[in-house]
Formats: sequence, structure tokens, C-alpha cells
Amino acid sequence: MGTSVFAVPTLVRLFEEGFTINGVITQPDKPGGRGQLLQESPVKKKARELHLSIYQPITLKDEQARALFRALEPEMIVVVAYGKILPTWLLDMPRFGAVNLHGSLLPRYRGAAPIHWAIANGETETGVCTMQVDAGLDTGPVYLCEKTSIDPSETVPQLSDRLAKMGADLMSRTIRSIVQGTVQPQPQDPGLATQAPILKKFHGIIDWRDPAIAIHNRVRAFNPWPGTVTRFRDTTCKILKTKVAVSSETSPAIPGRIAIENRVLYVSCGDGTRIEVLEIQPENRKLVSGADFANGVRIQPGEKFERLTDN
Repeated sequence: MGTSVFAVPTLVRLFEEGFTINGVITQPDKPGGRGQLLQESPVKKKARELHLSIYQPITLKDEQARALFRALEPEMIVVVAYGKILPTWLLDMPRFGAVNLHGSLLPRYRGAAPIHWAIANGETETGVCTMQVDAGLDTGPVYLCEKTSIDPSETVPQLSDRLAKMGADLMSRTIRSIVQGTVQPQPQDPGLATQAPILKKFHGIIDWRDPAIAIHNRVRAFNPWPGTVTRFRDTTCKILKTKVAVSSETSPAIPGRIAIENRVLYVSCGDGTRIEVLEIQPENRKLVSGADFANGVRIQPGEKFERLTDN
């Protein structure tokens, strides 16, 4: 059971290692793109390439869904970025239960966006865990975990790709250990739990009063979605790539103030820090470098990026 690209390496690994995959359950096709045409999930595309049976139940709450799973007769359900909470009747069905791959070191960052929030919060380490699915949200006991460091410049797509590949290996080892009876899931400590809620558009609004490192981490974390945005001359600009400046302000910082030095676009942030804008996309225009943006709009002395309103 999986939907996003994060689940594809696990599907491929289990297929290549000869596990019997009775069926691939993925979310229904959804409209997307400029024409809002129906788009297949990455998991569905890969499952078709592998000639696996594909099922896309609209809901898991009706009798039709129950009949589907009864017909599939799963001995184990493997869940990776599926996108819905599994009902209790489904968790109780397989002989070996349901096993989920989660992109964090549980119990930290439970929820829908663990990779994004780990980067946004400036974490230097994360990982993947396999867990026994229960009725809660990422609260089940943990089988195995594997750690990895986060590079200071690493983005969500880069880290997600690495964790997906790590997770495929971890899931394979977990399944074999469960079947062989050589691993027992360990309860999570709820006192150590933190949350990784689903991303909303307002999470990408840049507040220039924050320190440069905090803004830089959010730029790494929230692109391509929801995007990190600011306002300039009554238009919205998306900041796509940044770097924390080595030098700080030599005078009292005015958050959002723009400066051009040696063809580098600097923005003043909180605590006297500055950030370099490497890539920026003005509203309804192509992505450009910070230097080209500054040249194109002819930045005037004292001009600022402003904070967008939450709505």
C-alpha cells in the first residue's frame, strides 16, 4: 500500500527479492497539471511496469474494500506513504500484521511531513524506521531504525530520495526478521514524541525577522511545496535557493532590507544576520539568479522584501 514516489524503491526491492505481491493498493488518480488531467500515482506507474495487480479503492470504510482485501488474502501488509489511516479491521486481517515505513527516527516527527519538518527545524540527523501499524498516527511499536546525517545544504527532494532507498533495504530486512521471528517491536516513548503536521501554504511565508539560518532551513524544506514566498513591490516572489551569509550586518538590521554587493543579493534577517538569495522566481516569470533579479528590477537603496499576509 503506497502512493508517493517515496514508496517506489520499497515496491521495487520487494519485487526484485521475490516476495509474492498479491496486489498493489494506491490512491485513486487525481487531477493535476495545467489541464487538470487525471494523474496516476508514482506507485501505480511502477506497479504497471512490473505487471502487478493494481487496486485503487476510493475508501477503506465500505464493504467493497473489505471484500477486496478478503480476496487478496494478505499474510502481511506493507505500507509506505499510502496517505490514509488503515481501519482496525484491516490491521487485524494479516497473519503478520501491517508494517509501515516512516521517514524519521520515531517517536520524533510523527505525521505526514517528517522529512520537511526535520530540515525546517535544522536537524542534523534523521533516518527511517519500520513500525507495526496500530490505530494511532505513527504511534505503533518500532521494529528497526537506521540513522543518517543531514547535510547543511540538503533539500527535501535530495534527502527524501536517500531515505526512500534506505527504507527499501530496511523494510526488506524487517519483513524477513518478522517472518523468521527474530525481531520484536519495541514500544515508542510518548514523552519523546514530536509532530510533523501536513504542510499548509502559510508555512512557506518568510518572516525576515527570523535568523538567516532559520529562513535558509525553511527554503530547503518547503520547496517545491508549499514554496517559500515573500512580497516585493506588491508582487509575490518565490525564494528557491539561499545561502547563509558569512558576514553579518555592520549596522542595526532592518529585516527584509535588500543589498547588492559584488553581484550578490543579500537580505537582512533577524539577529543581525544576512542571507544570500541564489535563486528567485518573481510572480508569473521565470526563475533567475539573485543577481539577475536585482539587475532586472533595479533595486533602489533601502528597498525591502515584505512579509505576505497569511491569507
